Amino acid sequence: MDKTTTLQEIKDLVAEFVDERNWSQFHSPKNLSMSIAIEAAELMELFQWSGAGEPLDEQQTDKLNEELADVVIYCLSLANATGMDLSTTVRNKVAKNAGKYPVEKYLGRYK
Repeated sequence: MDKTTTLQEIKDLVAEFVDERNWSQFHSPKNLSMSIAIEAAELMELFQWSGAGEPLDEQQTDKLNEELADVVIYCLSLANATGMDLSTTVRNKVAKNAGKYPVEKYLGRYK
């Protein structure tokens, strides 16, 4: 569960999966970044011909869960491969974005 599982536990789970298969040799930052893009494209494909706000059926929801998990797994693998402290990196990026997009100027707007 998200409320009880730490990010480090998930990173360790992914690292163990990769290590058990000796896949680290293939997990260069270049290869992992390409894999993220490929999986993200598969995620986008689920919505390719749907209307805005159109609900997903059970099969589509299952596929969404799998594709999003693939994206996250590759992101965690990239963080593991580069030694990134993902929690700190995400916090720093959110803080940077908060300065770039202050609430009083961007509330309910994207431009």
